[in-house]
Amino acid sequence: MDAGHHPLDNPVWSALQGTHCGVAVGAGRALRYRPDISVFCGMADNHADSWADLADIAGDDGLVVIFRPGPIVEPGGWARLYSGNGNQMVLEGSPRSVPALATVDPQTGRAVSMRPLGECDVDEMVALVARTEPGPFLSRTVELGGYIGIFHGEVLVAMAGQRMRPEGYCEISAVCTDNSARRRGYASIVTAEVAAGIRARGETPFLNVRTDNTAALPVYSRLGFEVRAITSFAALRRPPH
Repeated sequence: MDAGHHPLDNPVWSALQGTHCGVAVGAGRALRYRPDISVFCGMADNHADSWADLADIAGDDGLVVIFRPGPIVEPGGWARLYSGNGNQMVLEGSPRSVPALATVDPQTGRAVSMRPLGECDVDEMVALVARTEPGPFLSRTVELGGYIGIFHGEVLVAMAGQRMRPEGYCEISAVCTDNSARRRGYASIVTAEVAAGIRARGETPFLNVRTDNTAALPVYSRLGFEVRAITSFAALRRPPH
């Protein structure tokens, strides 16, 4: 990032210029994640040259997804397909108020376990995301690392992991729990576990949660996350050539 700019003020751009440069596509003033890793794009700023470079790296369908604090104001000719807002939340200390993980689920009698997730778990991870819709998760998102899952027997019922890594920070993402395993504190447990791994690496955990996700906000607040900024996200289609 340029001097005087906080990495979390432009997290996608910061991550793709730094730690995640190996999975970045593009050049000039716009970059995007490799399309099998993540949907997000980043720009250096809101100048016309940045939007022109962004148009050059749009997919074959002309789509881009932008995610950053502050409003997104696209130039004329771009079509907005959907948009929304979220809370960017940062954990400055260690997680607190973390429930204990039971060894046996009292409702089902199944053994409960927690372990790191990897490529062999991708099918189950994709299926869990499809059922719970925490946000984008693609076939190779797991390669960004740090995913933790909770199992009932052999069935994955909750998970969280790492996504963007702007300088000095790491985003916790894909926090989700299957409907069959709710009200057991699993979202708090996996979030705290991922956060502890991030802090052990010397980075600060942060996450993004939609402003209308009223169930998740208290969970993260109890763990010690505090709102830093209001974020915007938008899916746009570039102007026709």
